[in-house]
Amino acid sequence: QVQLVESGGGLVQAGGSLRLSCAASGRTLSAYAMGWLRQSPGKEREFVAFITRSGEFTDYADSVKGRFTISRDDAKNTVYLQMNSLNLEDTAFYYCAADLVSSRLRGPVPRPNWWGQGTQVTVSS
Repeated sequence: QVQLVESGGGLVQAGGSLRLSCAASGRTLSAYAMGWLRQSPGKEREFVAFITRSGEFTDYADSVKGRFTISRDDAKNTVYLQMNSLNLEDTAFYYCAADLVSSRLRGPVPRPNWWGQGTQVTVSS
C-alpha cells in the first residue's frame, strides 16, 4: 500500500503560480498511475490531472488545460503539479491520488484507491 503526502499549497494572487508535490512511500511510485484531484467547498471532488505509470501520457480537466502540468520523478518517488495562470476558480483543496487502474483516477467521478491528506490552494484577487 502506498502513502501519499502533498505539499506546496498556499495563498497566491490571481495570475500567479504554485507547484504542488506529492511524496510517496510504502511502495515504489512506478507501480501506480497518478493523478491530482481537487475539491472546493460545497462541490464534489473533481479530476484535475493524470499521468500514466510510464509518464508517456497525461490528461487534464478542460478547466486547467494549458495552465497545469503534471509530471513524475520515480527516482524521487514524487509527483508534481505545476500550476500557472491561477484564477479564483482554482481555489480548492488539492489531493494527490494513486491507483493501479488508470480509469479510477479520471472521469467525472474519480474513485482512486489511495489519496493523501491534501493541501489547500487559495487564489486571491
